[in-house]
Amino acid sequence: MAKVIVDPITRIEGHLKIECEVDGGKVTDAKSTGTLFRGLELILQGHDPRDAQEYVQRICSVCPIAHATAATYALDDALGLTDKIPDNGRIVRNIIQGANYLQSHILHFYHLAALDYVKAPAGVDPLLPQYQGDYRLPDAINAAAVNHYLQALEMRKKAHQLLAVWGGRAPGQRAIVPGGVTANVDVEKIVQSKYLLQDLISFIDNVYVADVKAVAGVYSDWLDIGRGCKNLLSYGVFPQDNNGTRLYPAGVYVNGQDGSFDAGKITEDVKHSWYVDGSGGSKLPTESVITPDPTKAAGYSWLKAPRYDGNVMEVGPLAKLWIAQQPDVRGLGDKAFSVMGRHFARALDASKVAHSLMEWLLQLKPGEPTCAPNEVPKSAHGMGLTDAERGALGHWIKIENYKIAKYNAVVPTTWNAGPRDDSDHPGPIEQALIGTPVKDPNNPIELVRVVRSFDPCIACAVHVITPDRKVREFRVY
Repeated sequence: MAKVIVDPITRIEGHLKIECEVDGGKVTDAKSTGTLFRGLELILQGHDPRDAQEYVQRICSVCPIAHATAATYALDDALGLTDKIPDNGRIVRNIIQGANYLQSHILHFYHLAALDYVKAPAGVDPLLPQYQGDYRLPDAINAAAVNHYLQALEMRKKAHQLLAVWGGRAPGQRAIVPGGVTANVDVEKIVQSKYLLQDLISFIDNVYVADVKAVAGVYSDWLDIGRGCKNLLSYGVFPQDNNGTRLYPAGVYVNGQDGSFDAGKITEDVKHSWYVDGSGGSKLPTESVITPDPTKAAGYSWLKAPRYDGNVMEVGPLAKLWIAQQPDVRGLGDKAFSVMGRHFARALDASKVAHSLMEWLLQLKPGEPTCAPNEVPKSAHGMGLTDAERGALGHWIKIENYKIAKYNAVVPTTWNAGPRDDSDHPGPIEQALIGTPVKDPNNPIELVRVVRSFDPCIACAVHVITPDRKVREFRVY
């Protein structure tokens, strides 16, 4: 038996450590460790509630828009605005969030995950170094993928430009606020956005989706690796009206059965997380267990262990498209629950969102209102749920004496990369790693392929440093 530790896992956002036991060439046990403490919920206490959507964008600069959106939905709920958002405000929010979706998905495949399958040219930075592995792509496909790596940088820029047209800047937009957006709608913005979107749609449909299919065709065995818990959760995303209809509906898939979503079934466990247990047991997100305890003996991660009705749940594009009954994903059957299944679902998600953005642009009405007037109440509670690029994202706020009294964010990578729960059930990434074949424990490319298929964004989940710790040396791939 060999113990394999990958610390840190690179080409993800943030700091994640994976510890696996390998016996007989396969992973028999795994632990996922978030190595930084976030603490932003503590910083928000005492602030004006309307500061929330600005502060939470600093959780992560890869997916700041989803955090601004969830925070604003929570404020809409607390301020009684959910059914009062003007159509223009709702649509512009979707456009801003959708633009960030596109840049994030393109970033993940080409600039974070692709080098697990694409052989980099010798001596070319920043593509090197790489793990040594079974790089199998035919020369022509490999060369095209390297060129597309560079083209994807330009496409990400266009997605940021689209976001900035409506959000004022990227990545930290300034438009999304309680009641709608501060941006005005005019014909010039619509036309500019259409030109940017045309290029993005062409790249996503003709290059991105095609590259994912080509890689999956050559690495077809990875449609049977990284299975995981096979329970899926989506809060839904991109509202189409003020009555709860969304482009992607909320729902769950548990033990092979589709089900409706109930926000009251979301809990967090911290038995194996470096937080104070208090009375122990599962906590509702409104209880917001955020007091750190870095010396806790049973703890091994700064991530918590979210659960739905006690079940381990995977979140992300695969969950969202499966719950939405997307036929190309459902048609894969069990093979969808895999490394390649996740990459394929993410590419299809990018295509659907890109085409929807074009439709939403045509629904805008220049000159009409974009925001509902509002005031902060003396006391209130609010919940904001959406699906970020990496999956189910929820923000909870409690207002007392016109200030934020309590805040909690339960984020996608906490769902996916969290530790064991109070019943010692492993988290989704931990389960997906178990059974993974590892050819060479000293060159564990298989482990990072599994982890990166989830597109971890650890900055969303965690932030603590030990100031007196000595500098550590890492082998980085």
